[in-house]
Amino acid sequence: MRWLGRRASDNVDDRRGGGMGGKIALGGVGTLIVIVLTLVMGGNPSDVINAISTQQTEQPVDTAAQSEQAQFVKVVLGDTEDVWNKLFEEKLNRKYQEPTLVLFSGSVESACGSASASTGPFYCPLDQKLYIDLTFYDELKQRFNAPGDFAMAYVVAHEVGHHVQKLLGTSDKVRQLQSGASQKEINELSVKLELQADFYAGVWAHYDQKMKDVLEPGDIEEALNAANAIGDDRLQKEANGRIVPDAFTHGTSEQRMYWFKKGYETGDIAQGNTFE
Repeated sequence: MRWLGRRASDNVDDRRGGGMGGKIALGGVGTLIVIVLTLVMGGNPSDVINAISTQQTEQPVDTAAQSEQAQFVKVVLGDTEDVWNKLFEEKLNRKYQEPTLVLFSGSVESACGSASASTGPFYCPLDQKLYIDLTFYDELKQRFNAPGDFAMAYVVAHEVGHHVQKLLGTSDKVRQLQSGASQKEINELSVKLELQADFYAGVWAHYDQKMKDVLEPGDIEEALNAANAIGDDRLQKEANGRIVPDAFTHGTSEQRMYWFKKGYETGDIAQGNTFE
């Protein structure tokens, strides 16, 4: 994907490296006690104060790879803003409300509750934010064997697809239908919601290419490979050695690839009714 040097979104809340990076911060009485003990032992109190100040301001530093990955997802988010602003105005006659992307490391608090990196990227409709730990970039390559920058772009666009569903009222309707339904029915509705987000990711790719000529040879294949790698049937078989369709929540590999490809090839929002 051609992305270097292009506009990055400002709607990013970078929470990586928050906290003390594993160090212990002292304040108030704690600091006073340490200073007194230092004096008793013949030390220099200013050294203690400087050390504590350094601990309180020191943050983990990005590696070059992490910095590049962060910049990449910001550019992708910017592209989704450009596409969906245009589509909402021209096709839906309404204003697009841009979501916020939260970058975190390890764990994070959202309006939907606590989550860890093992949760994977997710969208919280309660605060309308996307949450991504950039280690998922490596997980795509190593665990799912789905390398390539456009594989990660597909993931970002999928989560933005959930935001589109929130704005259009689709996700709220699904939650209402799931209330009081059986677990099988809840899962079936979840699958349809996820497949539509895949479709919207494809629609985004269609218009991003049309508007900015960003695609390079193999990009769409990277996205399809990622969709294939995270299908419920494939993940279940790898984890348990068997497939349980009633437990699907995201759709099969074939379904996920089909809906992304349909969105990309048609670019027609009206053809994304996965609930029929």
